[in-house]
Amino acid sequence: MKKSHDVLRVVTYNIHKCRGLDRLVRPGRILDVLRHIDADIIALQEVLSVEGSDQERDQLRFLAAGLDCHLAFGETRLLKGGRYGNAVLSRFPIHAHRHYDLSRRGREPRGCLRTDIHVSGSTLHLFNVHFGTAFFEHRQQARRLFEEEIVCHGELKGPRIVLGDFNEWLRGAVTRTLQSHLAHADIRHHLNKSRTYPGVLPVFHLDHIYFDDMLALERLQLHRSRPAMIASDHLPLVADFRLDSIRSERP
Repeated sequence: MKKSHDVLRVVTYNIHKCRGLDRLVRPGRILDVLRHIDADIIALQEVLSVEGSDQERDQLRFLAAGLDCHLAFGETRLLKGGRYGNAVLSRFPIHAHRHYDLSRRGREPRGCLRTDIHVSGSTLHLFNVHFGTAFFEHRQQARRLFEEEIVCHGELKGPRIVLGDFNEWLRGAVTRTLQSHLAHADIRHHLNKSRTYPGVLPVFHLDHIYFDDMLALERLQLHRSRPAMIASDHLPLVADFRLDSIRSERP
C-alpha cells in the first residue's frame, strides 16, 4: 500500500493468535500482511508471546523483529505457557507504556495498552483496546476509559488515538461513549464496505479508530488483500493522519 512521506500510517489488527481461517497458525502470513500495509504504528490484539520458543509461539518478537519495530506489550492473561494480550509495534521511539486492566468478574480478562510514542517532536498517546463480547461488559469498559481517566488523564498533553477491537456487534453505547469524547474514523463515510469481521466475508464492524479532532485524517482503508482474508478472522483497518497535525499539546 503506497504511503506518502508526510503521513503517519496507523493500523489496528486482531491477529487471532496468528491462526487463520484455515485453522493453521502462520505468523509469517501476518508478517506479510503487515509489510504490505507499511504502517508506522501497529496496534495488535490477541497476540501470544512465549519467550524463547519458536515463531509460532513467540509471535510478538517474531513480528517486531520482522518489521524492525520498537514494541510494547500489555498482558491480559497467561496462555499456553506464555503471555497473551495487546501489542503495539512502532517505527518511532516508544517513551513509555502502561497496561490497564478492564476485566469484568466472571468474564475473560480484557485490557487497554497505552503507548506513548515520540512522533515529529511530539508525544502521541495510543490506546490499544480489546473489549469483551457481552453487551453490558463492553459498554462498561468503554465508560471506564473516561470515568477512570485512562484516556482523559490530565497529564497526557499530546494527541490521543483509541483503537482496537471493541466487540460491539451493532452500533450502540460503546460507539456513543467514544464519539462523545473523540472523533471517529468511520469507514462507512470513507468506503462502501464497512465491515471487518470475519475476514473472508465480513458481516460485522468490530474494529474502530477514534482520535483527537486536532488530528487530520487523510485516508481510511480496509485492507482486503487475499492473504489478509485468510491470515486472521479480522481484517486490518488502516488510517493515514497528516504528520503536521501532530502537536505537542492539544488546544
